[in-house]
Order: sequence, then structure tokens, then C-alpha cells
Amino acid sequence: MAVTLIGAVIPSKPALARRRDDRGEYQILQARYGTATRNIDVTERLKQLARYERRIQISNELFGEDPAVGEHKALRIYARGRNRATRVFEYQEKDFIDSSHFNGWSEGRWGDRNGRGHRWDDGISDARERVTVLAASYGSGRRSREVTDVVRAMVRGGRIDMAVENHTLGTDPVPGRPKTLTVVYTVDGLRRQARVPEHGRLLLP
Repeated sequence: MAVTLIGAVIPSKPALARRRDDRGEYQILQARYGTATRNIDVTERLKQLARYERRIQISNELFGEDPAVGEHKALRIYARGRNRATRVFEYQEKDFIDSSHFNGWSEGRWGDRNGRGHRWDDGISDARERVTVLAASYGSGRRSREVTDVVRAMVRGGRIDMAVENHTLGTDPVPGRPKTLTVVYTVDGLRRQARVPEHGRLLLP
């Protein structure tokens, strides 16, 4: 059960002190905080914090919530590079984020094609991509978790190419048991469904 913490605040660094050299190789798509089985989406919170600070230390207080009380947690940042390959950056609790990896860190230009991003940003969120992920779940039978946002973040060049693993999907809903990733999606408007076993590879379409 997640616990909400009172008193989490945004660092008070003046806006004028923000750095403008956010020229990292990767653009952030999503950020999740917690364990493999219990985690929360902190993308918007991290974007808010990044506007004020480059050096951020991972903690429950930072995100205002403890999604896995008593367990060691980590922050996973899903990002896309210049070559459109997706990479997961993982920072353990108490670690500092290395913001130099990320493009548009302090200006909140995360996946923003209309902002002042560099030329390679232009294809990161292409509305014309052939594949549209409607829903995705990972697990076994009734013990499954929704992973729609994670799978959507893996779409690149109109396709999805990803390994179906606990660490890739950011969760392990049934430890010690074989699991399946189920994806409901459309290709050029036609609705389809795919089921890929754990340790398999998802290639869509």
C-alpha cells in the first residue's frame, strides 16, 4: 500500500539559475519510481523538479510518496536516443540523477516537438506512426499489471521491438511464475492483439 508523505517540496533554486546547455543524447519518455512489483509514474513530478535543479537525489520525500514501504526502491527513466533506440536509466534510492544524459532537462522539453529542441527531436513523437497501443498488461491470469504507458514508450519508427522482461516493463506481478505480455493495438486503424511470453521479443507490426 502506497504511503503519501507530507511536506515534499520543490527545490528553491531560482529560475534564472537554470542551465541552458541541456544537450544530452537522450530524451525522456517516462519515469517510474518503486520496485519491480510496486511502482508509480513520476514523470510529471520529475519534469517539475528538473525545471529548478540539475542535481536531484532519489528519495521518497522527493516524489511525495513511498510506493513500497520498507523495500529498497529505484527510479527508472525510459528515454529515446538520437538513433530512436530506447534505453532505461536506473538510479537507486539515495543516488543522484545524472541529468547530463538528457536533452531538454531543465526546460521540460520531454518529447516536445514544438519546443526549442534540437533537430533530432523532431521524430520522437510522430502522430503518423502506424502502431497505436491501446492497452497492455503483463502477468499471469488475474494477477496482471497494466503496462500501457511503458509499452507506448517503446514505439519507434512506427514499430515496437522490445524484450519482454521484468526489468524492461518495470514490474514483476507474479514472482517465480511465467508471465505473458498482452498488447491490444491498431495498425493503420485496424485493431489487433498480441501475446508474448516472458523472455520473448515483441515485434509489432
